[in-house]
Amino acid sequence: MSAVCTSSSLSSAALARPVAVPPAVRRGAWQLDAGHAMSLRAESASLLRIRQGRVWVTRDATAHWGSEDLVLAPGESLAVAAGERIVMEPWDGNGATYSWDPAGA
Repeated sequence: MSAVCTSSSLSSAALARPVAVPPAVRRGAWQLDAGHAMSLRAESASLLRIRQGRVWVTRDATAHWGSEDLVLAPGESLAVAAGERIVMEPWDGNGATYSWDPAGA
């Protein structure tokens, strides 16, 4: 994974019971627990792929466009340019599973 990662806990109020993640989804993936947010900065062009759950992703503003909020569902992906930073958190109380790979992989 070629990214700089920071994680922070959000309010723990109203957290739902965790959902089991099937082994096929976990293989080669990372888990983002409900109530947590994660910041990733791509060292090189990368691809964020959502495997399970939905995530809310915020892209930092750049010289070319403003900040952008997206919701990604399982099977969807987001290209992240080298040097770009995103912040993501699970959309609901179930957490999410994702992979972070070099672009073109």
